Amino acid sequence: MNNTNQPVRCAWCGDAPLYQAYHDEEWGVPLHDDRALFELLTLEGAQAGLSWITVLRKRENYRQAFAGFDPAVVAHFTEADQAALLANPGIVRNRLKVASTIDNARAFLEIQAEFGSFDAWLWRFVDGQPIHNSLRSLADAQASTPLSDQLSKALKKRGFRFVGTTICYAFMQAAGMVNDHTTDCFRHQEVVALSSRPL
Repeated sequence: MNNTNQPVRCAWCGDAPLYQAYHDEEWGVPLHDDRALFELLTLEGAQAGLSWITVLRKRENYRQAFAGFDPAVVAHFTEADQAALLANPGIVRNRLKVASTIDNARAFLEIQAEFGSFDAWLWRFVDGQPIHNSLRSLADAQASTPLSDQLSKALKKRGFRFVGTTICYAFMQAAGMVNDHTTDCFRHQEVVALSSRPL
C-alpha cells in the first residue's frame, strides 16, 4: 500500500497531501490551547454528514469566517453575521450548524469563566493524560465509547449542540485525548512519547 519512500500511516488518511499533513502533524497530538480546541469542536460539528476531507478543505475559510475561532468574538455574532455566513460558499452553509457554532461559543465562554479554561474542564475526562489504544487496523477503531458518551452528555447539559457521542469521540481523537493511531503507523509511538501514560 505504501511505496518505499512513504512511511506507514493510518489507512484512513489515504493519499491526499492535505489529509496526510493533518494526520502527520495534528491528529492525536495532545491539544491544550482553548482557541484551537474551539476550532476542532466547531469543525467536527460541521463535518456531521460529510467527509472530514471536505471540512479540511474549507478550514481556512472557516478561520476567516469565524474570527480565527475566537469564541469571545463568535459569541457576539448577530443575526446579520449569521446571514452573511449562510451566504458564504467557503463554509458548510447549514443554518443549524452555523447557529450552533455561535451558541457553542457562548457555552464555551461559560466553561472558561467557571474553570479558568475550557482545556482544564475538558481534560478532566481523561484525568489529564491521553489514553493510548493499541489498534492493529482501522477495523478495530470505535465510533464512540462510554467516555465519549459522558463528554457528549456533559456538553449538551451545558448548552452545546452538534456534540453527539460520535462527534465527541472524533474530537477526542483529534485533540489527542485518545491516541487511535494504529500500531503499524509511524505516528503511534511518536504520539505515545508525548505523554507519560504507558500503553
